[in-house]
Amino acid sequence: MTAPGLSLRGDLWLGEQALIRDLALDLPAGRWSCLLGPSGVGKSTLGRLVAGLPGPHRLDGGLRASDGAPLAGRVAMMAQDGQLLPWAGAERNVTIGARLRGQRPDRARARALLADVGLNGMARRRPGSLSGGERQRVALARTLIEECPVVVLDEPFSALDAATRLAMQDLAARLLQGRTVILITHDPLEAVRLADRAWILGTGGAEALELPGTAPPRSHAQAATLEMQASLLSRLQGMQPA
Repeated sequence: MTAPGLSLRGDLWLGEQALIRDLALDLPAGRWSCLLGPSGVGKSTLGRLVAGLPGPHRLDGGLRASDGAPLAGRVAMMAQDGQLLPWAGAERNVTIGARLRGQRPDRARARALLADVGLNGMARRRPGSLSGGERQRVALARTLIEECPVVVLDEPFSALDAATRLAMQDLAARLLQGRTVILITHDPLEAVRLADRAWILGTGGAEALELPGTAPPRSHAQAATLEMQASLLSRLQGMQPA
């Protein structure tokens, strides 16, 4: 599996509303790219666009993979709400992709991933009997089991406590190594820890950020990480509506 880079150019629309004008993003192959910005700017819309999901969004311009091949069938997405099947246990939720494709699910791999995300022994538990953080970890395991070269993660750790969040970030960084990952987040620390490249999105386009020179995942306790987190938080606060 070779992960392509992605290039996005043009104006992003949601129905008749222009969200971002003059968008220009070059997402490097096999690396983590992070998208930050205020709520409603179009981060999740961009994720859905890359994943090829239907909706009223469109990009008046172009979305291209560096290898020239279509993206259809090559993108896994973890949406904000998880979208778990309420009638299915955790294991069946993790393996739903294989079942929908008519393939035999890898139950051993699914159970191993559930253990990795801290849900060992919960394979039969349905979403209704899980906490919000546990449901989010099931959705993460479902994404990690897919072998797609491009992965979109939309607020994948938002429901987790601080310690679990750090552990799941490190797990995702390890298991998705070599993939082209688009991380959508409101958390500056998360962005600084995980991103190889990062941008702040606004109505007028995307501004590239200068990240610390160390390789991700970066320590949450390093001075450079904390300084960048504070700087980003100040900038994002200034972008929020009064």
